[in-house]
Amino acid sequence: LSWALLLLVAALALEGTVAARCPTPCVCDNLRTHVLCLNGNLMAIPSTIPQLTKKLDLQGNSFTVIPVGAFLATPYLTHLDLQRCKVERLEEGAFRGLGRLVYLNLAFNSIALLYQESLDGLSSLQQLILEGNRIEEIQPGAFGHLGSLTVLDLRANALVYLPDMVFQGLQVLRWLRLSHNALHVLGSEAFTALPALRRLSLDHNELQALPSEALARLDGTTRLDLGHNPITYVAEEALAMASLKHLSLDHAALQDVAPNAFARSPQLRTLDLRENQLRGLPPLAGAGGLARVSLAGNPLLCSCLLRPFHDWLARARVQVEGACAAPPALRGRPLDSLRPPEMRCGHPRLPPSPVTPPEQPRAAGSGQCPQGCACSPDFRHGSCENKDLRKIPWGFPRDTRLLNLRQNAFGTVPPGAFPGLKELVSLHLQSCSIGALRPGALRGLESLVYLYLTDNRLSTLAATAFEGAPQLAYLDLDRNAFTRLPMGAFQLLPNLISLHLQHNAIRELAEGDLAGAGGLCWLYLAGNAIGHIAPTALAPAKMLEKLHLEGNHLAEVPTASLWGLPTLSELKLSRNPIKRVGDSAFLPVASSLQHLYLDNMGLEQISPGAFTGLGPKIRSLYLESNKMSHIPDMSNFTGLDILNLRDVPFHCDCQLLPLRRWIDKLNLRIGATCGSPAEARGLKVKLSTTFQTCPGWGRGKAGGTSPNKTKAASKPSKKKRSGKSPARGFKKSRA
Repeated sequence: LSWALLLLVAALALEGTVAARCPTPCVCDNLRTHVLCLNGNLMAIPSTIPQLTKKLDLQGNSFTVIPVGAFLATPYLTHLDLQRCKVERLEEGAFRGLGRLVYLNLAFNSIALLYQESLDGLSSLQQLILEGNRIEEIQPGAFGHLGSLTVLDLRANALVYLPDMVFQGLQVLRWLRLSHNALHVLGSEAFTALPALRRLSLDHNELQALPSEALARLDGTTRLDLGHNPITYVAEEALAMASLKHLSLDHAALQDVAPNAFARSPQLRTLDLRENQLRGLPPLAGAGGLARVSLAGNPLLCSCLLRPFHDWLARARVQVEGACAAPPALRGRPLDSLRPPEMRCGHPRLPPSPVTPPEQPRAAGSGQCPQGCACSPDFRHGSCENKDLRKIPWGFPRDTRLLNLRQNAFGTVPPGAFPGLKELVSLHLQSCSIGALRPGALRGLESLVYLYLTDNRLSTLAATAFEGAPQLAYLDLDRNAFTRLPMGAFQLLPNLISLHLQHNAIRELAEGDLAGAGGLCWLYLAGNAIGHIAPTALAPAKMLEKLHLEGNHLAEVPTASLWGLPTLSELKLSRNPIKRVGDSAFLPVASSLQHLYLDNMGLEQISPGAFTGLGPKIRSLYLESNKMSHIPDMSNFTGLDILNLRDVPFHCDCQLLPLRRWIDKLNLRIGATCGSPAEARGLKVKLSTTFQTCPGWGRGKAGGTSPNKTKAASKPSKKKRSGKSPARGFKKSRA
């Protein structure tokens, strides 16, 4: 009895000691090692919190600064809640010593900057909540020590730009939440080094276009939220995400989607396009796995123009949600209830654009919307589309960010055409019969990033045409009347990243044409009449990553012009009359080239040394629809994800045996078929028996070994036949 009494007294004494250490405004649950100090007007982290505490809730206090080593006295913490504590700064090393912490909530504070060492010491952290702060900048390396983080919540901050590698170190991150910021520019490598990311939330931002380059780095992401962004158009192959299954683009400003917009996202299953400005869609032939499309809330015109899309839905067995807005006879009818004969063409009266309210709204900034136009204060958009205007209207709200003036008849854009629009980011002047962009036309547009001048009559540009728009990064001049690049026009555009000059009448690229375009990354020149490229024509664009020259008049690979382009990763030469590819044709860009398009050229011969220097870096090679009967050895191309050899009349003789052996080792659908001899015509190269008479057939067949090889030596070849190969991400070969 005496021993029991002594133990009881000791326990009570210990409990009293622990209870005495509980800070005055707090509640300590010693059994569950929880401490709550809610709304206590604390000015500093209490120093007497029990050392063994695992969960500490400090919501609603007034700390302002979290100093270095603030929690060194509580090393066993696993959960820490600092919501609504008026925190403005996290000193470097503030959380040192919290190696067991798995959950940290810093939501709804006033943090404006994350320093490189702000989150040092949190090696076990799995969830970091930074929602509702004022973060404008994240310094590189800020997340470098968070190797266990799976959820990062940065919603409702003030982020405008994401630099390259900003999330480096987050190797197991699964969900990145960036909603409700002001993002409008993402570095092309912003999402590099996020191999485990499965969901990315970018909704409710200021993205004017799909950030294709940045998103292409996310091979494993399955869900992408891009709703509530002022995106007006989804271009060809705009989304290249190999694992993407669910895409949300709802409540944006979409007016058009290209037929092959999702062709490089083969796993896409659901597409949410609700509440946009779509009057129709083309057949989305590239999205072969699509199961559901939502179009509710769009002003759909159910005429014969929508019939190809409607037919495609039926053929592809894609479920659709949405109803007709016009013609009147079909208004309100669900798309899936329509029969093709009902979708007739006449001259139906189009419904009002969804951005046009019943009454003329007042401007979000100063002044009113110009008469006949519509201004949306929520999106800060202005629209005068298809109003038969002869003169560019004035009087848009000063905070307008997107201005849609397409399908009018301006003819000329005069100097100072857009007064007071210093915040304008995106300007749409497509199909406006513009033949002249006068010097100073863009004066004052100091925030302009996107300029669309597609489908006009421009044939030349003055050197000062873009004066006053130094931030211009994306310039679209497709379908105009240029016969050469407008020399000198890019000197005033130091931030130009993307230049579209497709479907003009350009005949050559001359020296000096790209002077001043030192930051140009993407150059699109498809569908011109280019027959010659001067050796130094592309030299100013030293940062060039994509060069699209398909559908021109080139008779040979412009090898000499490719020198000095150390970052070129994508080269398209499709549909040029190139009959022969000579030795070392791509040697100047061999160290950087990843995607090469040589299809539909009538190509008759590829020299044995044509691919000298190319190898494991090549990820896709397109050679389909050509006329050669043999191709050189490509066994060094061990990194291929895509190889297309369809519609090539291969001569299936012993000279082709190396290709036949190589195909056995690949795990790709390549489509190679025999064109000759007659007994093999139409057969897949892989299935042709003509190779069985070739010397060495038994040694090389299907990765086999010669009789003098040991059984152990043949095991790796068996592994390869089972589907393990350097080429990634494809099912068993159907070559």
